[in-house]
Amino acid sequence: MDVDSVECLSLPDAAAAMDADDVSLARHAHGALLAAAAAARAACSKGGAAVPAVASGVHELLECPVCTNSMYPPIHQCQNGHTLCSTCKARVHNRCPTCRQELGDIRCLALEKVAESLELPCKYFSLGCPEIFPYYSKIKHEAQCMFRPYNCPYAGSECAVVGDIPYLVAHLRDDHKVDMHSGCTFNHRYVKSNPREVENATWMLTVFHCFGQYFCLHFEAFQLGMAPVYMAFLRFMGDENEARNYSYSLEVGANGRKMVWEGTPRSVRDSHRKVRDSHDGLIIQRNMALFFSGGDRKELKLRITGRIWKEQQTPDGTCTPNLCS
Repeated sequence: MDVDSVECLSLPDAAAAMDADDVSLARHAHGALLAAAAAARAACSKGGAAVPAVASGVHELLECPVCTNSMYPPIHQCQNGHTLCSTCKARVHNRCPTCRQELGDIRCLALEKVAESLELPCKYFSLGCPEIFPYYSKIKHEAQCMFRPYNCPYAGSECAVVGDIPYLVAHLRDDHKVDMHSGCTFNHRYVKSNPREVENATWMLTVFHCFGQYFCLHFEAFQLGMAPVYMAFLRFMGDENEARNYSYSLEVGANGRKMVWEGTPRSVRDSHRKVRDSHDGLIIQRNMALFFSGGDRKELKLRITGRIWKEQQTPDGTCTPNLCS
């Protein structure tokens, strides 16, 4: 069934004015959508591989032809029955993108009502999500679904790659050529000539593998207010609830002085910019960083050491750090 053929009501009180053909067509649309949704639920309950195809058929009926996203109230239509979402209505300057007729303020109430009665599987079903939701609450779940793909955590460029953790680890290693290490302790040296000219600099990402998980160590230079600073922080390649099971420490020092940071790694669900702007990591003022570098303070030679541990609960209920070997 083609959604372009669905006749919809333009006014809340227009239901009384519907002729027999309108009623028949709306009922036909309603029945087709419900049948497709029922097939999706049945296949999902059986673990069927056909769910994405069935759900895709339902989504085509409620897909905006401009942005291709699912449509939510208010759903608009032109006089010829072509539908589109409210966001795109403004973008097309009140002209139907299909027939170029003026859109006006016609609401597709029948399609909105049909959508309200649907229950569909999460769009991440193929990635493992087994959940089924009413159409209008599905989008809220999908925004937080634990099966949704992750964005590439590389901070040196705006990489658009997404995927699960094993895929992103291979991507970081093969495409970005990041440093890969095994173990839960590290000793890194960051060097930069002319450090007083460094603004918004990012060093190569380092990925650590320990406790069967992957962690990303970031080191950046940026302006904090009027002060130039360096910042190191750790992100966990997984969801936030898993990240809370781990802790880490960072230490920098020289000449009888040192600075220490301890915290919980942030999930890669949070972008590196979001973590950086929240100042959730070891922040070193440039003058202090140059003091730790020694010499004539004309070159950055900063050594940062750290470790990662997992909080382990003992029989008496207390938590002790579990360091990997």
